[in-house]
Amino acid sequence: MTDYECGERYFLHAYGRLKPVMDHGEGCYLYDTEGHKYLDFYSGIGVNSFGYGYPKYTEALKKQLDRVTHVSNYFYTPESVKAAKRVCEATGLHQLFFCNSGAEATEGALKLARKYYYMEKGKADSEVISFNHSFHGRTTGAVRLTGNENYQKAFGPLINQVKYADLNDLDSVKALVTDKTAAIIVEPLQGEGGVNPCTKPFLQGLRKLCDDKGICLILDEVQCGMGRTGTLMTYMQYDIMPDILCLAKGIGAGVPIGAFVANEKYAKAMEPGDHGSTYGGNPFVCAAVNAVFDILEEDHILEHVQKVSKHLVDGLEALTQEFDCVEGHRGIGLMQGLVVKPKAADVEMAMIKEGVIVITAGPHVVRMLPPLIISEEQVDEAINTFRKVLKQF
Repeated sequence: MTDYECGERYFLHAYGRLKPVMDHGEGCYLYDTEGHKYLDFYSGIGVNSFGYGYPKYTEALKKQLDRVTHVSNYFYTPESVKAAKRVCEATGLHQLFFCNSGAEATEGALKLARKYYYMEKGKADSEVISFNHSFHGRTTGAVRLTGNENYQKAFGPLINQVKYADLNDLDSVKALVTDKTAAIIVEPLQGEGGVNPCTKPFLQGLRKLCDDKGICLILDEVQCGMGRTGTLMTYMQYDIMPDILCLAKGIGAGVPIGAFVANEKYAKAMEPGDHGSTYGGNPFVCAAVNAVFDILEEDHILEHVQKVSKHLVDGLEALTQEFDCVEGHRGIGLMQGLVVKPKAADVEMAMIKEGVIVITAGPHVVRMLPPLIISEEQVDEAINTFRKVLKQF
């Protein structure tokens, strides 16, 4: 059997796997087992912020391998303490919990908000408001918060008391608020649901609504955080603060780590025994977090993202003007979506065949999440490949 056939035989078919079997990466490129080269324009779904083989990142992990990879969360380690301090200070929040993924960060944030509600009201009947077309993960709690029935219908009964409003429609949110509403969870920039940014008045309106009603505002920046949109966190462009923040993907830039970070008000609700994670925040993954912060600061990555993303947006606008099959583009920074009339999956497959890896975000949006170190020349390579592919449609 080939590697692909062997994978199809032994893996549960939870994914629609693509044909190339990836062997290694270098810079912003991936290479499959047959030697084909691909410009990686989605960086492992927004994970590999510095591409492949970035020296400062790989050296930090190699160094940590020689020290210790895991102890347990009954002990602090220098790496975890340093990482926690840096995340809290960078976000302006108070305390955090390290976990292993974005879904786990969502689960923890949900539990923390509901625990606070329970402490305040003495009853466990809280409600949560999420949004249509949102995505918060695939565990049973996180998938209930995901505003897409297709991810939910086979796995019921799920948790109750979750309602869905429309993004950028504050009145639709207000109509769902009751005295049982414990939390509102929102992505400042929806990813899976179509690369849909919140407007500034809307997100600021959510913040005011939560303040007025005593509701926890949870921001899910698993995909759009950690420099992807040109600021460390996307909410920093909206002049607001969350009560709880969900992180993963880019916080580890290639190792499995997530976090939920809370302000002082909500952090006090966490008590020993309320939550746990065997692997969460072990020394190895926290060494990666510290390397990520070092690279972002020392190598001026945010400034680079701001510059190169303008070049990408200009290229997408040129495609919009050039092709009738392109309806537009949207996004922030290096998280962009090209809205196309043909099926996005058909464009995705054609792009991969031509050597550029992109991903879909709904039926008609092609999503781009390149490494934060992408160059203008590599952006041009992707745009020119889009131009070649779109001619087919």
